[in-house]
Amino acid sequence: MSLGGKIALVTGASRGIGRSIAIELAKRGANVIVNYKKDQEGAEKTIELINENGGRGFLYKGDVSSYSFCKNMIEDIIKRFSKLDILVNNAGISKVGLFMDLTEEEFDEIMNVNFKGVFNCCHAVVEHMISRKQGTIVNISSIWGNAGASCEVIYSASKGAVNSFTKALAKELAPSGIRVNAVSPGVIDTQMNKCFSIEEKEALIEEIPMMRMGQGEDIGEVVGFLCDESSRYITGQIITVDGGFL
Repeated sequence: MSLGGKIALVTGASRGIGRSIAIELAKRGANVIVNYKKDQEGAEKTIELINENGGRGFLYKGDVSSYSFCKNMIEDIIKRFSKLDILVNNAGISKVGLFMDLTEEEFDEIMNVNFKGVFNCCHAVVEHMISRKQGTIVNISSIWGNAGASCEVIYSASKGAVNSFTKALAKELAPSGIRVNAVSPGVIDTQMNKCFSIEEKEALIEEIPMMRMGQGEDIGEVVGFLCDESSRYITGQIITVDGGFL
């Protein structure tokens, strides 16, 4: 129970990687606030799984692309629990298609969720964490933020921005006892990748040296490590978890 007594917020935790992260933090003893935007049923399932693993989960519905929502959410959490120890910025969206077909509205939507959402939550919580001289922030990026992906140009750009943001904020907050890292998943078998056909998935797997797609738990356990004392001297890092893909 390395995170016993800690209060953690995981955004976009109604399914996939976010759900796996929430469950892992609960297994380590944290009380976990599960943020979601639309999928009430999925969010409730995450809470059910948290409870089954001996943890305590709480729901908070809303859109992280809204600064006012993020500010109110974090203020409410601090008011209810007296603190917020861990922030995991996981909420994200992707649109696959040619850059030339992308609309300005799609650009705004991707950047507002994937990057501005990270800014919103971090900006809303850092004053609290600085006042306590402690806190942990983990941002969920992507290997495409490192290398770029054809047909996911803006998604890749948004995750590249998350990587640079993580490194810069880590340097700024380290003197205040706050660690900021990012996890960069490779091809993970989640709902986001359901758009790929069986043949496309098989082609992807052939490029992964470990010969399988990752699972949500592969990311959750790395995030759990970054949130507990075992990683106390790690900050400003982008941890790639991709089965050797790159």
